[in-house]
Amino acid sequence: MAEQQALKVQGLKNVIRRFHERLREHRDALNRLNVYPVPDGDTGTNMELTVASVVDEVSGAETMEELSTAISHGSLMGARGNSGVILSQILRGLADTFRSADTVGTDQIVDALDRASDAAYEAVMRPVEGTILTVLRECAEAAGQADTAEAENLADLLRRTYQRAEASLQNTPELLPVLKEAGVVDAGGAGLLLLMAAFLEEVTGEETVLPAEIFKAVAVVIAEETAAEHDISGLRYEVMYFMEAAQEAVAVFKREWMEIGDSIVVVGGDGTYNCHIHTDDIGEAIEAGIRAGRPFRIQVTDLLDQAEAEAMHHHPSGFEPLPAFAVADIGVVAVAVGAGIVEMFRRLGVQGVVVGGQTMNPSTEELLAAVNEVSAGEVVVLPNNKNIVPVAEQLDALTDKHVVCVPTRSVPEGLAAMVSYLPSGKAIDEVASAMESAMSEVASGEVTRAVRDSSTPAGQVREGDWMGIIDGDVAVIEPQLDETLTGLLARLAAGEREIVTIITGSEADRAVTEAAAVWLEEEYDLEVEVVPGSQPLYPYLVSVE
Repeated sequence: MAEQQALKVQGLKNVIRRFHERLREHRDALNRLNVYPVPDGDTGTNMELTVASVVDEVSGAETMEELSTAISHGSLMGARGNSGVILSQILRGLADTFRSADTVGTDQIVDALDRASDAAYEAVMRPVEGTILTVLRECAEAAGQADTAEAENLADLLRRTYQRAEASLQNTPELLPVLKEAGVVDAGGAGLLLLMAAFLEEVTGEETVLPAEIFKAVAVVIAEETAAEHDISGLRYEVMYFMEAAQEAVAVFKREWMEIGDSIVVVGGDGTYNCHIHTDDIGEAIEAGIRAGRPFRIQVTDLLDQAEAEAMHHHPSGFEPLPAFAVADIGVVAVAVGAGIVEMFRRLGVQGVVVGGQTMNPSTEELLAAVNEVSAGEVVVLPNNKNIVPVAEQLDALTDKHVVCVPTRSVPEGLAAMVSYLPSGKAIDEVASAMESAMSEVASGEVTRAVRDSSTPAGQVREGDWMGIIDGDVAVIEPQLDETLTGLLARLAAGEREIVTIITGSEADRAVTEAAAVWLEEEYDLEVEVVPGSQPLYPYLVSVE
């Protein structure tokens, strides 16, 4: 196949599709590159879902103007998590350059990469080198260093910029110590390399050989672990939902579910399907449905405790606010998962809930739909997860409503903020300020299990260890759940504290919970409240006031 000298609309659409295919192929590899050793390894998932939204948007574009608009809108509305937001800024930077061009050649690629780099850096409040930002900036710099004395064709330019991007990615551990300690490169930068590979492959017609030590080696590890752990007799959760999807997407959906579970039933037709699976991976079971279409009426049940079913509802079909708050002048939309946690937010006055959290970051579009659904003209959004904050902060510019994000990083912070939610007769900024102040007065932590070996400031973590996490940092590492919980509580309870709230998840152990409550009362003379939250992945969420 002859090399292309410029890309037209169809060629750029092919690049987007190639990029999406690459992200799907290497999603798990990118997830495993995350150095934070908890089950929030979702960089690959968030990038893949963000680009999936772009693929849908660009399908009908016929002109460069339509294509650029589709890329900008699709990436904005589909952005998930911090990595997805940054990627959306990069794609929008590219689209802004392409918009005024008839075709995209060397000059446009140089300008587009430069504009994308500026947009990405502007989107991050505190840019950190050794991340996707560095890889993009150095890639743009390489593109701008073309030999002007001799015209460079598009294929040669893209080869050179791809090589620079790969070298920059390989160097990220030298710039960011946490990467070097974990022995990985930056996950977001690796995702960006796939975009540069997609451009190069479309222009040259040749498959780009990716660095095996980053992509193929990790994929082999995943395959080996999957084969070793494919004993499905003890699958923990039952996931059920209805799904709106095109018939051709359902076959792919079924294959993806076959890789993560058993007892799979998918029935229906005419665009609507009833889906059922037993699995240990709740997040992936739901995300597969999002990739295929639109899941709704999602329900998750812990099969080890059938009496405690967990209903997870997408706003607005399954969530009903309390009548006293349903018509408040200032509404609140919270991100939450777990029947008990959703009910706590409901009782405190939340008007809308979007299902999400670790491994299940909602998109901009999902949050925006919930904001627009509530009756209030002014809305406070509680992301309740640090990775969802940047998505929530975009909402005000996307709606006629006035939206303020209170940057809650955990469920306990979100619940504390809701205690101070008093909307009557006050300006939204005053209401949000009071909620943020209340949030800051609560110390919170969580217990979860490590999914990979890693080094942390608290010591070496082995896969399967239990960890106590405070403010996003690992504070306690123990092989046993009870030791981890008490270690976390000891750190949080230090100082002048009065009340401890323990929110139990679907994996909480009743004996461990009761013993910890007794220990707290005896050791610290604190009032202890235990509340069922039913959240997955985190057996304990803790707040101390």
